Amino acid sequence: MKRTMMMAAMLLLAIVVSAQKPEDVLNTTRRANKYFMEKYADPTQPTFVKRVRPSSLWTRAVYYEGLMELLKIDPQQQYIDYAMKWAEFHKWTPRNGVKTTDADDQCCGQTYINLLPYTKTGDKGVLANLFQNLDNQMATGRHNYWTWIDAIQMAMPLYAQAYILTGNRAYLDYAMESYRWTRDECGGGLFNKKNGFWWRDADFVPPYKEKDGNDCYWSRGDGWVYAALVRVMQTIGKKDKYYKELKKDFIMMSKAFASCQREDGFWNCSLVSPATFGGKEATGTSLFLYGMSWGIQNGILKAKVYRPICDKAWNALDKESVHADGFLGYIQGTGKQPSDSQPVTYTSVPDFEDFGTGCFLLGACEYYKLIKKD
Repeated sequence: MKRTMMMAAMLLLAIVVSAQKPEDVLNTTRRANKYFMEKYADPTQPTFVKRVRPSSLWTRAVYYEGLMELLKIDPQQQYIDYAMKWAEFHKWTPRNGVKTTDADDQCCGQTYINLLPYTKTGDKGVLANLFQNLDNQMATGRHNYWTWIDAIQMAMPLYAQAYILTGNRAYLDYAMESYRWTRDECGGGLFNKKNGFWWRDADFVPPYKEKDGNDCYWSRGDGWVYAALVRVMQTIGKKDKYYKELKKDFIMMSKAFASCQREDGFWNCSLVSPATFGGKEATGTSLFLYGMSWGIQNGILKAKVYRPICDKAWNALDKESVHADGFLGYIQGTGKQPSDSQPVTYTSVPDFEDFGTGCFLLGACEYYKLIKKD
């Protein structure tokens, strides 16, 4: 009798989790974005976390990636105005100018390119400084700048966008060579080809171990790469020769992430080492939701396997991360490993709120598109 009741309860939970309505997802997403836009009403203002930084830094750039995805499913002039004011204030230029080779500085360029249709003329001349920056970096002939996996998300999609916008394939070729260097050579290769996880940088490759003896795979770090592959693949399209190569990694990563989702729908800060700075965390969860939702829609991932994972992830974010006013809980602040910016709780305020909102918007918008097809 108890077994029957337990099975019935599990079935009921599965039905409740999967019965998401697109309009409810959109309203929750709007609420989180509204909180951010109202709190940071002037997008030109610099940030003040320990020191002054311009609002073109990577944390804010990730927010705008999410905002551009929200614009696709919820067209509102206020989103365009907010982003355009930001881009124009920074003169459509990477943080730290045209000579920077730091992927974090280049991240803002992804949104600059997405905003081009909203300029008065649509002339890509406004992007002159951005292209000069990419050209300067490619001219060095080096492909070993991306020494940390976050950099793949910050810069690789930008080079793919530059290729599509200009028709110059050198941009995409350069990005792929840089990706392969990070994947296969940096620190002996940051991609674990045996299981599909990524080490954050050379400091974490074997023999480094967490205190419980497991490898250290950082949730958000792996999520950055996952999101980058989505953004590049959807930009270059299935017919591009690089698509298959990226798709292979994407599938392997999807299997890895599917294997370690928590029962409550979140992923731990430390993906396979919950005893060492585990705990629910919303940015990695949002990025995995983003990738899996996209993968299902594009026929790469099997819905019967990955849709329940997405439903659980959204249910966790919706019920346990998003506050009534739109503030997001369980956001790990900046860092490079599971132990940074701890503790991560429902009420803790991360040092930077912008990239957390951006990750959430990416995942929520893609999940909205997935369930809208039901």
